[in-house]
Amino acid sequence: MDVLINVFVGLHIIGIAALLGGFLTQMKAMGAGTARFTPAMLHGALTMLVTGIVLVGLNQADDQHVNTVKIGVKLAVLIVVLGLVYVKRDEEKVEKPLFATVGALTMVNIFIAVLWT
Repeated sequence: MDVLINVFVGLHIIGIAALLGGFLTQMKAMGAGTARFTPAMLHGALTMLVTGIVLVGLNQADDQHVNTVKIGVKLAVLIVVLGLVYVKRDEEKVEKPLFATVGALTMVNIFIAVLWT
């Protein structure tokens, strides 16, 4: 079970890397007002959602403690990010505050995962 959990943790990290990487590659464009949500950002957020749900299930099946409050907060933040990216995915330009919000919420999710014990 540990190997399977570790595989999904790796996939979860790949999802966050795609989401955050897509944001970081658009930072210069954000300064110019021409930033847009890339497909990698949408796919990264979806990957995080699916692998996160699987990880909760696997950890519960393995009788490990799952902090449901932490998971609920992370899920809420991810749903907001996913909703923003999904709704604005076809737009040629995304407003700076909206684009920055997605980046900030992504980093908030990372810090919640790492620092909330």
